[in-house]
Amino acid sequence: MKVGVIVLIVILAILGFAGCNGYNGLVKQDEAVKKAWNNVQTEYQNRSDLVGNLVNTVKGAANFEQNTLTAVVEARAKATSVNINADNLTPDKIAEFQAAQGQLTGSLSRLLATVESYPDLKATANFTQLQGQLEGIENNIKNSRKAFNDEINTYNTKVRSFPMNILGGLFGFHQKEGFKADAGAEKKVDVNIDDMNKK
Repeated sequence: MKVGVIVLIVILAILGFAGCNGYNGLVKQDEAVKKAWNNVQTEYQNRSDLVGNLVNTVKGAANFEQNTLTAVVEARAKATSVNINADNLTPDKIAEFQAAQGQLTGSLSRLLATVESYPDLKATANFTQLQGQLEGIENNIKNSRKAFNDEINTYNTKVRSFPMNILGGLFGFHQKEGFKADAGAEKKVDVNIDDMNKK
């Protein structure tokens, strides 16, 4: 009888230790996801701040296309209005965030393409500096999104693995959504070398 009680206590202690260890691992990974998400948001905020400076610089150019500027300003406002908490990284929320940021990216691309028609603006030191900063921020965004997706993958693997899927479900740990490729990214891009050489 005593041996049976001791064995039962040992088994319960092992299960309790494993459960605590598993729970703490989920908490640690959840915090890593939150940190990575905060880094993503910081990079997008850096871009948003820079866009304001870029728009103000471009506004100073004579006869610059107002529709292009308006599109950038509106896309920036929409992108900054979509706020997602790291605890609510659902597919719908991530898609909404990604769509708003994608719209701003598209507007910025059109703005930079339009600037090509304004050599005086392109030649200003302020615009050149801002354009260089924007390129750096875009690289930082790409890197922070990749790091975020890596953390999401680790977290989701842990949450879905047995027995953590049971324990995680009891304590409210559920799968989270990461970034997906932008729409159209799967399409093949044809590059004609002869056309490039003609330029």
